[in-house]
Amino acid sequence: MNPKGNQKHLTFQQCVDIEKGLTENKSFSEIGRMIGKDPSTVSKEVRLHARTKERPDPGYTNPPCAHRKKCKLTCLCDEQCGTLCKICRKPNMRCIDICPSYEVPECKKLLKLPYVCNGCTKKTHCLMQRTFYSSKYAHDEYRSVLIECRAGINQTPQSIQEMNDLLVLLIKDNHQSIGHIYATHAEELGCSRRTLYSYIDSCIFDVRNGDLRRVVRYKKRKTSTLTSAKNRSYRIDHNYEDFEAYIKEHPDTNVVEMDCVEGKQCESPTILTFTFRNCNLMLMFLMEDQECVLEVFIWLETVLGQEAFKRLFPVILTDGGSEFSARTEMEEFCDGTKSTTVFYCDPYSFWQKGVCEKNHEYIRYIKPKGSTFIDLDDDKIRLMMNHINNEKRDSLNGHSPYELSLLLLDNTLHEALDLTAIAPDDVMLCPNLLK
Repeated sequence: MNPKGNQKHLTFQQCVDIEKGLTENKSFSEIGRMIGKDPSTVSKEVRLHARTKERPDPGYTNPPCAHRKKCKLTCLCDEQCGTLCKICRKPNMRCIDICPSYEVPECKKLLKLPYVCNGCTKKTHCLMQRTFYSSKYAHDEYRSVLIECRAGINQTPQSIQEMNDLLVLLIKDNHQSIGHIYATHAEELGCSRRTLYSYIDSCIFDVRNGDLRRVVRYKKRKTSTLTSAKNRSYRIDHNYEDFEAYIKEHPDTNVVEMDCVEGKQCESPTILTFTFRNCNLMLMFLMEDQECVLEVFIWLETVLGQEAFKRLFPVILTDGGSEFSARTEMEEFCDGTKSTTVFYCDPYSFWQKGVCEKNHEYIRYIKPKGSTFIDLDDDKIRLMMNHINNEKRDSLNGHSPYELSLLLLDNTLHEALDLTAIAPDDVMLCPNLLK
């Protein structure tokens, strides 16, 4: 019975069994039954991978000619010696070098089964060229062909040029990510994402690894040696463990992560961000200093209305920075009624609000670390916010935060903050956006 599994390729052990069977003068049918293959498969394997083996003995440097028995040629050396050239013993008189009719003999047995000399009894002293089937050589040749046929670029020069033009525009000019590009141009690219990364790594395009966002790894983060800060009064009953207990009791509650992004050191403008966990939509507000957080809350209450605010911001998770210490004021509307519930992450545990931290990377694509925020205004902040929210992401299954927010959030938010859609090819996340 033939073994189960993929029977398309011969294994190395099967090649060894074929070589052993040929040495023992077994027929192709017997070898086929032994390895579970058809005799025609064995025949094709032997003829495909049979090779002429070089003779190691130095006496074979002048092998006999195929016409040696009938050869009557003399005086090929122009000395008129009258001696038959085939029996001449002069060192420089080799038929292979001087005779125009020299022909290497071929064994007629190689024209019929088994096509090789593995089982021949005369192989040790035969003067003709010998052909053998070697399992190691056959398997190495098979592996080489298997690898080579999958190597290289499976594209035409025209398709490569079209891909290059598209990638240069979207990556080098607009600084878009590969994930965003595939969400809108997968059919035009005509290859998998892994293949595209390989093409870029092989310098097939004008785009290089340095033009991609995350190909260059980040430096290893330093481990903080500082001890955790003691809980302050405004954090009592509002720590991260309290947040986990609250979410366990109210699993359907939408969580909004809040944080600040600072510009160049010792400069006042900062950006306050709100990130909705359910759709990754990020709101951005420019503040003159970190004490203006309450002003943003009052402005949101005014433009959204109290009911819309409570639907959009039922729970807010932030860090324990001093700018967020006014928890009581943030949790109440101007008339003193309850607006939201604020919880605080543990010290040095930025991963507890990872969605917000990840979204801050998009801000840094436009305003790198160390750059100033002095040149920003509300219009530029709105422009940055719309471009970031329209970036299609793998984590959202190829959709953008803006697209999901239209389905999951109160659209009053979009009207109040002027959140708009941007064409995929126009999305730009680089400093040139603000120029």
